[in-house]
Amino acid sequence: MTDQGWPWPAGAATGVGSLPGTDIAEAQRIVLGELPALPHLPELPARGPGADLIGRTAGLLVELPVELYAARWRIAPRPGRDLRRARDLMERDLDQLAEQAEAYAGPIKIQVGGPLTLAASLELPIGGRMVRDPGAVRDLTGSLAEGVRGHVAAVTRRLPRASVLLQLDEPSLPAVLAGRVPTESGFGTYRAVEPGVAGALLGDVVEAAGVPVVVHCCAPDVPLELIRTAGAVGVALDLGLVTDLDPLGEAVDAGLGLLAGAVPTGPPAAGRAPTSAQVADRVRQLWDRLGFPRRRLAEQVVVTPACGLADATPRYARAVLTACRDAGRRLAEE
Repeated sequence: MTDQGWPWPAGAATGVGSLPGTDIAEAQRIVLGELPALPHLPELPARGPGADLIGRTAGLLVELPVELYAARWRIAPRPGRDLRRARDLMERDLDQLAEQAEAYAGPIKIQVGGPLTLAASLELPIGGRMVRDPGAVRDLTGSLAEGVRGHVAAVTRRLPRASVLLQLDEPSLPAVLAGRVPTESGFGTYRAVEPGVAGALLGDVVEAAGVPVVVHCCAPDVPLELIRTAGAVGVALDLGLVTDLDPLGEAVDAGLGLLAGAVPTGPPAAGRAPTSAQVADRVRQLWDRLGFPRRRLAEQVVVTPACGLADATPRYARAVLTACRDAGRRLAEE
């Protein structure tokens, strides 16, 4: 295992991104209160178009305007009201963050969609997903890289004492690599993107960010080696979807940090969130099965929910964040 520092303190916990509700001020108060070691910029997709992952990220693109058409985001000939709404929502979120976390001096995580997921979701003006056109995907990646650079700078200006950690959300990455992204008709799929090409695209955005980057993928078959070689410092995944421990062990041994999604996004049959002891046990058991020394667990692993919490009740979402925080502290005390 490599000996390196991590862009988060030992025993940290954080959220994946989304939370329920529409009140950004309240969401940020909850995050700052429940996740003091590694708060994140909350996302509230219930606010509607422009607050969703794709619209929120598309609002950051440089010289590549977007619009809503038939409830889907597509490249537009010129900026319009849909793009203005997405950008206004982001600006409001950052202003609220600056107001509530003005004196914050630790690491803070922000999230944007990654280039492959964006290419699998955004549509071309002539129809079809951008992933069908390699040239369009390259242009999209360049635009996203510039937008991410500006977004990181905007957060840094507002929180000059904080250190930014960027999360690239790539839920569609395995499907893009396997050629499983469906066409508009639903009767076919787009051609797979070669791993070397996908890794280069992802690496371009990682490099442009200029800050440590983790890649989040809440899907089976997370391409861990591709993520590591693209320059990410960590991977965020759902522990419930990990079926083969060998690739994960190799990635961790090679120095990839792990944001371990250890708490379900919906309550179990009993209706209660797992306790912090149960969450800590789940993370500890995985670490032991991987065969690494306990002394490194709290340093290399961040405890998180399995995925976003947008569909959870406010009460359950808060209980999950509390359980993650206290589980991280338990692990750090061992």
